[in-house]
Amino acid sequence: MTNIFNILDYGAIGDGITDCTASIQKALDEASLCQGKIVVPPGKYCVGKLHMHGQGVSLVGTSSWSFRSDGSSIFVLNDASVDCMIDITGAFGCAIRGMSLNGDNLGEMIHGIKLYWAKYNGGSEEDTPTIDDCRIGSFSGDGVHLEHIWCFSVRHSMLHDNGRAGLFIDGWDGFILDNWLSCNNGGGILGGGVVASITCTGNRVEWNRRGGFIIPFGDSYNITGNFFDRSFGPALELGSKETIGVSLVTVTGNIFRRSGAHETAFENPEHCSHVLLANCSNMVVTGNTMRVGRNDGGGGVLSPDYGFIIKDCKDCIIKDNTMMTGAIKELIQASSNQNCIIDDNIGSLADENTQTASPLLN
Repeated sequence: MTNIFNILDYGAIGDGITDCTASIQKALDEASLCQGKIVVPPGKYCVGKLHMHGQGVSLVGTSSWSFRSDGSSIFVLNDASVDCMIDITGAFGCAIRGMSLNGDNLGEMIHGIKLYWAKYNGGSEEDTPTIDDCRIGSFSGDGVHLEHIWCFSVRHSMLHDNGRAGLFIDGWDGFILDNWLSCNNGGGILGGGVVASITCTGNRVEWNRRGGFIIPFGDSYNITGNFFDRSFGPALELGSKETIGVSLVTVTGNIFRRSGAHETAFENPEHCSHVLLANCSNMVVTGNTMRVGRNDGGGGVLSPDYGFIIKDCKDCIIKDNTMMTGAIKELIQASSNQNCIIDDNIGSLADENTQTASPLLN
């Protein structure tokens, strides 16, 4: 009895034309019976909606993707009526590794990988999916949509050019490490009702519309060593206008570069900033660096107007950050904060004549 299943043995053809949905689903179904591994040889396989289920099932391709290319083992969406390409709801401990998932910009609000429970802890155990070394892009919804998730990791992957967020999170206990989050219309990471117990380390977050990380509610985050570049909104937006925002957070050792980009004026001027904190508490923001900038090649608007916007926060420390030519109007705008230390943040304002980078980095 085997527990390794090659999709070619089930009739899948990687010619970019043949509908392989049924054959790949059959391999997934058989793997679900034995904690099996589904092997996806190099090729371009057209699929509709697939469902991973069972315990400990893995879907494994040959990655070899690059910034501009999908690489070797590719699933391409061919059905505009589905809600996602791969549904992992109930696939406890599953892994998707080395795959390129291409939504082909079909439909409306179609996600690449989706987990959905109607309530928190809907599966009555830790979901624990791992998405590793994957390239997921051109979906009309989120690249990865995790709704009411409990335990997950997204590592060394590229979530790009999606109609909404690269990664949507509503839930807790996650590791987001060493990823590219690029050119997503709804932000690099977008938080839902609750985002809690999250570690975000070593990610490249660039050219995302709406902003980089946008997390309205929750607590317990380490946001460390990320590179935020040319966000079309705040690179980091924590909290909300409501009375409950986010708490128990460290933001350390990040680069914020060319945030708050826009082609027309923002409806909310606060979005032209590097970091926007609202109704946050028990937070430390230290050892970060910021700088204004334009688009690659020197075109586009110089931004942002503000370095930090800090309002209605309590028991926070924003200290020892550097902002040489860090903003155009104000380095720090702070209002209605309680028991906060906002000190020793050094820098200077920029203007239209400010030289912001080397010839290689505009």
